[in-house]
Formats: sequence, structure tokens, C-alpha cells
Amino acid sequence: MKLFLALLAGAIASAQITPVVNVNSRYVVESIEVSGHDEFNLSRSLHEEIQNLVGEYFDQSALDDLTGRIKKELHAKSVSYRISRGDQPEQVKVNFEITRRSVELNVTVPKFLYHSKQGWTGVVEGVATSGPNSVTFRLLSDDDELVERETGILARYDRKRVGSDRVGLGFQFEGYHQGWSRSTLLAEDQRLDGAPPVPNDVLSVYRTRQNFQPIVTIQLAKPLTLEAGASFERFQDQFPAARTESTNAMVNTLRYHRLLEGSDAHKQALDAGYSLRAATKILGSDFAYVRHHWNVAYTFTRDHNTVLVSFVGGVIIGQAPLFERFVLGNSSTLRGWNKYDIDPLGGSRVAHGSVEYRYRYFQIFYDAGAVWDRSEGATPRSSAGVGLRKDGFSVAVAFPIKDGRVEPVLIAGMNF
Repeated sequence: MKLFLALLAGAIASAQITPVVNVNSRYVVESIEVSGHDEFNLSRSLHEEIQNLVGEYFDQSALDDLTGRIKKELHAKSVSYRISRGDQPEQVKVNFEITRRSVELNVTVPKFLYHSKQGWTGVVEGVATSGPNSVTFRLLSDDDELVERETGILARYDRKRVGSDRVGLGFQFEGYHQGWSRSTLLAEDQRLDGAPPVPNDVLSVYRTRQNFQPIVTIQLAKPLTLEAGASFERFQDQFPAARTESTNAMVNTLRYHRLLEGSDAHKQALDAGYSLRAATKILGSDFAYVRHHWNVAYTFTRDHNTVLVSFVGGVIIGQAPLFERFVLGNSSTLRGWNKYDIDPLGGSRVAHGSVEYRYRYFQIFYDAGAVWDRSEGATPRSSAGVGLRKDGFSVAVAFPIKDGRVEPVLIAGMNF
């Protein structure tokens, strides 16, 4: 009898620690938290899936499926979840607990794109993590982000905690071999010949480029992060003679990310950033310039409907190398245009806005913007498109909005 009473008391105590054990579908998920002893980052698609379960009726099969996806994405040793009573009647809270391996190796393909006007872009990345230390190695051939196609490697070491959980330290090395389109080389020839349509504040094309960049990361507040450091960049000129020059700069980036308060039926997120690169002779740079860049993005989700609104802007003051100049007309800006048709040398001024609507896997978007130089006037351009998107993979057909013949552009792949 005493043994029976002891077991009964233990069961009651256990039930008090975890008030909700057998949860049925009449309960609503009030919140979902993901925690662990080590730091980790979940992909945007996984974040969206977690948020989509909040406010819905409890579904154990969906939580079990989410457990497997978290474990697979993070390569975790184990992932479990605990259910407790919510703050409101008929509601529950879900807490996922992640246990990481002592040393992890994660290999991903964060970017793999095909653009029917500009060709292929591919990035393969491997990250080894042990506690607060991580080493990243990346192989890439990217013709999407810059004026040039850069092919090479990136290696980076990060320590996420240096004396405080709010302070981190990183060292990054990049080494690239440049490839240039025929349009860019033709514009370069015109610039060297002094043709009036080409700006005179553009540096020449180059064969190779290397960068070493130490960075300190400070979490000023939970949604606000500051990165500060220096960039020591060297590149070898291609014309008229091979010589090595440098653009050494102070680098500062301020990032803001916050999930805004909303009802159970909708979610909102705000992302914003400002970056400053200031090349100066004090650091031994052969060139002096200042590059400002701003970005803001707002996301609103209700049920299966998502609206995304974004804006980017930038200004370069002084003579900057081609990799610093702004580009529009790729997989994320002025989709449907070819960046080499807009400006094969890029611009020192940029402004771009985008509106996108998604319903389940369907997406439709409209882009508008301009890239230009100080000595020129801005020429506004716009584009529109439709596509399908799931778990970071998308296929879209985009159209430049202009007079004359319509030439659709196919953009397909992954771009996280």
C-alpha cells in the first residue's frame, strides 16, 4: 500500500511539473520557443514554419515533423519538446530543447541560381562548430551580386563570446579571380578613350582580389547588432599594366531585426541595416572614398498570405573600385532586367524598392529602381513577375517594363 501511495504521489508531482501531458486538438498553441545550451541559427523557412503553428490548434504530428526538421537542419544530437499550460485557458506553450554535438560539420548550398541573361551562380559552404567557435569555408562562382563574376574562396573564423555574451570576434579572408562580361570590357575601353557617356571616377578592371577583414560584433540590444572592423583589400590591375593596389577601409554595419507584436492570426517582422565603408590614406589605401548603404524590409503574414515590402539605397563619394559600385538587374533587384544592359560598370548612386505577395507556393512581385552616377541623371526602371516558391527554392518569370519588345527572363534556384 505504501509503495502504491508513493507511486501515486510521484505521478501527481510529475503532472504538476508538466501540467499538459496528453494534449488533444481542442488546445491552441500560444507560443513556441526554441532553446539550447549552444547558439544556433535556424533558416528563414523553418522560422516561418514555426510561426505558422502559433495560433493554430495543437497538432502532435506537425510538432513531431518539426522536431525532425530542426534536428536535420542543425545536425543536432537530439531535439525534444515540452508542453506546458499557456497563460490563457485552452492554450499551451511548446518549448523545443536542442542538444548539439561537441563538434559539428554542416555542408550546405546557400545559393544556387540560374539567370537566363547572366548564367549560373553557385555557392557551397561548410561550417565546423565547437561551442562558441566556428570555422566557415566557402567555394563560389558568383555572377549575381557584383559587376564582375568572382570565383574563389572565403574562409572565416568566429568566436561568438569574448568576455561577454554580447561581444564576438571574427577574422575573414577572401581570394577571388575576376571574370568580366564583354559589355563591361567595352565600357572600360570607352572610359580609357575618354568617351563622354562613361564616368571618370571608375577604377580599372582587375585580375585578382584578396581581402582580410577582422571584425568585432557587439549586441547593443536584443534586436540591434553592431559590427565594426577594418578591410584590407588588394587587387591586381589588368590594364594597362599589371600592378597591385589597395583599398583599405574602416567597416561598420548596424543591423536591426525584430518580430513585431501581432495577434495570433498574423505575424510581422522588420529588418533594417546601415553599412559604412570608408577607405582612407591613414590605413595605407591607394584610394579614398566613402560608401553608404541602407536597407529596410517589412514582412506581414496572415494565414497563408504573405506581403513583403523592401527598399535599398546607397551613395558612394570618391573614387571606388568596381566591386564597391552598386548593381541592379539580378536575381533580387529589378528582376527581368539584365544588369549589364542597365549599367555594365555599375553606379555610385542607387535606389530600389520591391513589393511581393505570396499565397502558399505562388508569388507575384513588382520592382522599381535606378542606378546612376553623380554626373548623370537617374533613369527609373521597373519590372514585374510571377513564380512558385517552396522552402527557399523558387522558379520565376520576370518581365522588364519598357517600350518595344518584351523579353521575359527566367530566374530559378535557391538564394537564402
